[in-house]
Amino acid sequence: MTRLSFLRRDELDPATQNVWDQVIGTTGTRWLDESGALVGPFNAFVHAPAVGASLAGLGVKLLSGTSIERRLTEVAVITVGSHWKAEFEWWAHARMARDHGVADAVVDAIGRGEEPPFTAQDERIVYVVARELMERGQLSQPAYAAARDLLGQAGLVELVSVCGYYTLISYLLNAFEVAIPQDAEPQWAGQTGRQHATVCENTPQSPASLL
Repeated sequence: MTRLSFLRRDELDPATQNVWDQVIGTTGTRWLDESGALVGPFNAFVHAPAVGASLAGLGVKLLSGTSIERRLTEVAVITVGSHWKAEFEWWAHARMARDHGVADAVVDAIGRGEEPPFTAQDERIVYVVARELMERGQLSQPAYAAARDLLGQAGLVELVSVCGYYTLISYLLNAFEVAIPQDAEPQWAGQTGRQHATVCENTPQSPASLL
């Protein structure tokens, strides 16, 4: 069970309902459980709507509104999620990474904390940036130069922002013990429990998904 109580739209004041609507307007009902409560980090967003509204908007922009190819963004996200062992983040984005063309062997190695067998050099460059930021909070000159040459200065700002945002999301997920769905297997045994209700998996995902 998550540490936060689950909130439903009819329990919220108008300002908080606006945040709820912002999330649902972007994702559809994909991240609602059987009882109508938001799952993942989105339940935290509506607990603190002044912050949650900004986080929701930033998430949309960083996931689908940057100059970075989505495949590369997903490499960065799963590298961040694996570092922090954020189960819900991994559950959601490992699948997205595969769907956007990241090889199974690469995704699996990142999840195990092993050096991935990259065949795509652009993925390796993005992975090194994310890994160095997670491990050291710094970026070496070789990693910086390679990423700048690949993405340009604006793209590199976007990539570092993606890493920072999904670190924050991982913190929310871990601090409040947000669990994965009932039918999902945890990536890291014993790291977290199971979600109390089923995510609505049959709802098509918006291309501008927040998570």
